[in-house]
Amino acid sequence: MSAMMEEMLKYNETFVAEKQYEKYHTSKYPDRNVAIVACMDTRLTELLPAALGIKNGDVKLIKNAGGVILLPFDSVMRSLLVAIYELGVNEIMVIGHYDCGVQHMDGELILKHMKQRGIDDRSIEFLDYCGMNVKDWLTGFSCVQEAVRKSVELVRDHPLIPKDITIEGFLMDPVTGRVDRLDAVSVLPVSPQNA
Repeated sequence: MSAMMEEMLKYNETFVAEKQYEKYHTSKYPDRNVAIVACMDTRLTELLPAALGIKNGDVKLIKNAGGVILLPFDSVMRSLLVAIYELGVNEIMVIGHYDCGVQHMDGELILKHMKQRGIDDRSIEFLDYCGMNVKDWLTGFSCVQEAVRKSVELVRDHPLIPKDITIEGFLMDPVTGRVDRLDAVSVLPVSPQNA
């Protein structure tokens, strides 16, 4: 185990011993009946809940690289279906963000990095043989608005999503926390960081 993991586990011992968990007590059901699909960007870890006034227990928060839904039957869609049918979710927010690291991500470069870390060509070729184009799967999107729009459409058009579910797309500024409704975004707003 790494020194960083050891440090986190040591902290956890104190956290539990001092009963610091008590202020986070809630149920598995989201109080606001909302699921949010968002990017795993570290800038959003505390900013996204703070900017939306979300506290522990309010929503189901599903995070991944880019905050997008790639396929109709991927793990994000599965999580949304569970959230709807088992946990009472009736609204879904897909929240992308400006200055996303997945934007312009190069699948070919990631494959090169994999090989440098010891992943052999046979492993990659096997996945391609099974019908998964690994390079395409690892390639990012060029336009964050379009990526969010496609994710929203994928959920809205999904055959297992009830028609009474509200599904909306948004873009967040990872510096200020400002959230723009996707339909209201015509040009990319300038982040204070990039001004």
